[in-house]
Amino acid sequence: MSDYDFLRIEKEWQEYWRSHNLFNVKMDESKEKYYVLEMFPYPSGRIHMGHVRNYTIGDVIARYRMQAGFNVLHPIGFDAFGQPAENAAIKHKTGPKEWTENCISWMVKELKQMGFSYDWDRELSTHRPQYYKWNQWIFLKMFEKGLAYKKSSGVNWCASCETTLANEEVVNGGCWRCHTEVEQKELDQWYLKITEYQDALLEDLELLNDWPERVITMQKNWIGKSYGLEIYFPEVDTGTLIPVFTTRADTIFGATYVVLAPEHPLLDEMIKGRSREKDVREFIERVSRESKISRMSADVKKEGIFTGCFAVNPVNYEKIPIWTADYVLMDYGTGAIMAVPTHDQRDFLFAGEHRLPMRVVIQSPNTPNQLPEKMTQAYEAGGILVNSAQFDGMDNEAAKEKIALWMEEEKIGQRKVFFRLRDWLISRQRYWGTPIPVIYCRQCGIVPVPEKDLPVTLPDKIEISGTGGSPLSKVKEFVDAACPKCGGPGQRETDTMATFFDSSWYFLRYCSPQQNEAVFDKQEAKYWMTVDQYIGGIEHAVLHLLYSRFFAKFFRTLGLVDFKEPFRKLLTQGMVLKDGEVMSKSKGNIVDPDEMIKKYGADSLRLFILFAAPPEAEFDWNERGMDGAWRFLTRVWTLVQNFRELKQAALTQPLPIQEKELEFKLHAVIKKVTEEMKGGFKFNTAISSLMELTNEIMPVLRRAEETKRIGPVLEQAVRTLVILLSPITPHMCEELWKLFGSRESIIKTAWPRYDPAKLQKDEITLVLQVNGKVRSKITVPADIAEEELKTRALDDTKIKEWVKGKSVKKIFVVKNKLVNILLEG
Repeated sequence: MSDYDFLRIEKEWQEYWRSHNLFNVKMDESKEKYYVLEMFPYPSGRIHMGHVRNYTIGDVIARYRMQAGFNVLHPIGFDAFGQPAENAAIKHKTGPKEWTENCISWMVKELKQMGFSYDWDRELSTHRPQYYKWNQWIFLKMFEKGLAYKKSSGVNWCASCETTLANEEVVNGGCWRCHTEVEQKELDQWYLKITEYQDALLEDLELLNDWPERVITMQKNWIGKSYGLEIYFPEVDTGTLIPVFTTRADTIFGATYVVLAPEHPLLDEMIKGRSREKDVREFIERVSRESKISRMSADVKKEGIFTGCFAVNPVNYEKIPIWTADYVLMDYGTGAIMAVPTHDQRDFLFAGEHRLPMRVVIQSPNTPNQLPEKMTQAYEAGGILVNSAQFDGMDNEAAKEKIALWMEEEKIGQRKVFFRLRDWLISRQRYWGTPIPVIYCRQCGIVPVPEKDLPVTLPDKIEISGTGGSPLSKVKEFVDAACPKCGGPGQRETDTMATFFDSSWYFLRYCSPQQNEAVFDKQEAKYWMTVDQYIGGIEHAVLHLLYSRFFAKFFRTLGLVDFKEPFRKLLTQGMVLKDGEVMSKSKGNIVDPDEMIKKYGADSLRLFILFAAPPEAEFDWNERGMDGAWRFLTRVWTLVQNFRELKQAALTQPLPIQEKELEFKLHAVIKKVTEEMKGGFKFNTAISSLMELTNEIMPVLRRAEETKRIGPVLEQAVRTLVILLSPITPHMCEELWKLFGSRESIIKTAWPRYDPAKLQKDEITLVLQVNGKVRSKITVPADIAEEELKTRALDDTKIKEWVKGKSVKKIFVVKNKLVNILLEG
């Protein structure tokens, strides 16, 4: 009997799959397709356990679907642009391209070591001109449709490095690189008009029945459709109307101050020449250095300042102060709020801090006559209106509509719908990204690069320091370009695109990655799309998925696709932790997949990472689990080897009693594993079932060895165990399948089907309890009547001893499981 030499086996079968192009697929209208896709990785150089988990889940699904008869598309590529490559290039004194391609080479090697069933002929990388050419084409189409435009907006700016910073690069208010205090700076930047599709993006969430509810909720909240009222507060001295959007018209009589965002366009003129102008401008400048994330955080104390101006509450003509505060942003509503501190917790805390007035306008049924000075927190629930003029005594929900109608009649307010969603800023002042294909001409203005001149490629020879603004702006050969319209001198755009642009349509490019004449082949896309199963981390639940949905709708507008949503089913896998924390180099708790493969094999790693927890759940890495996975595979290996040796010497003859039980277990496991492979995806319970089947096979095999007789069910069970295990541990199962005499890969073997008739039992064994404690067991006909079952339970010898001399109060029957006899006293 040969040993389980996993290193040899895995290497040989990976070469077999490669040389036979086993996972390369083509469009085939005669077969039903299945498109399974994991979110493609950023090429950081080494795969980590998060990659292993994500891609193993996808690989198991792909392999099952292949054996189930589907034409399976399972591609891989690399999301290769982005700031980390620039930073790594600076650190290692190399170019971003060289760094990225070295990282890709290393990751390809490691991914192949895991035995993933990728169609490597479809591999793509977003940093290659043949990919980003089509980024530029898409941009030009959006520009044509008025969906790509330029406007001034604020960015995080490091004056020392002379560069913009992403929010995550602002650390404690300073630049992550040089620690200089970060400020807000206005720059002209490119945006995509995603808001053009905001209604469709919201409404079509109803089509996504196979997405996690948590993700749907996150998308809805990000789009943020709100029905409410725009109320006009006149500034006392000038009469300038300050529009305020609120979803709580029922609280308008409790508005005791107004707050404007520090960036509000009315604020500059409002404070000009006032006694508080200097203080207010200093405050605005200070807030401009705060990140939006910090300003929105519930954990950070909110700051504000009185402007010296007043507004009039239009419903009661009360003069109320106008403040500006960091917690109000221009990104939602009108950039101004009416503050009702008694009925909004954020306003309550701010009013308490700055001793601003409060008024109760909704009375809680539980605390009538509530006084503001006695409140310890805002009352945000429903109730009856008070201090609200003609609306006193009304239920607050009913009052919302009544007040809105009245304010519209009085022309002091208007019902409106607002969206939280804002247009997508895609400009980055970086080198390592897709060049934006426009030229600036003094005569013609902004001129798009003609399609025939695409791609606009990145210059290879460039100095990147991380300081001094966009590196592209310093490359004269790149910047200087003739205007496509007039032929005069022009300058190329030196901003590059955000990397989310690259990843918003890559799933379509996989359908025809070699297509050079179009963004993708329409017929191929029609056959393969939509993605049947998409797999990735919950951290991409909002932006990546939202942008991908936006691109799909834009392609539909162009007539390139006929679907509304790109991803039919979504699975968000949990993180792999170590000692309760996320794995990271800084914490020194990284587990290297390469080391685990050398020690235990890729199949053991695949098995453990699926068995440790359901896919959506986090789990804490424990190498003892790897040892357990290896021992189980060694057990299966030995079982099959023993069966082969026996089969060469034994007679084929049924073993009725044992085989009957094994046959029932076999079909129960086929049913369970198939359900999880098909869509349940609780691979941990599927593996548990396979372990149970292994345990059921062992005594039947031992009995066969003793009698030198093999029953047909035993052979079926052993062969089926290997097939069911093969999507999870493909290398070992390929080798075992070969030992059975097969000349083809196990992937060509049809997935087994269970027989419902074989899941019916003539007899069942039930637990007998007395007062909830197990006292005996009983075997009875499967179709026994309940009263007959109770009688047999009381006649059981052990049960008679426990009930002797006592009265039976009640007998409970749990069908096919147990009988519980409850005694008096």
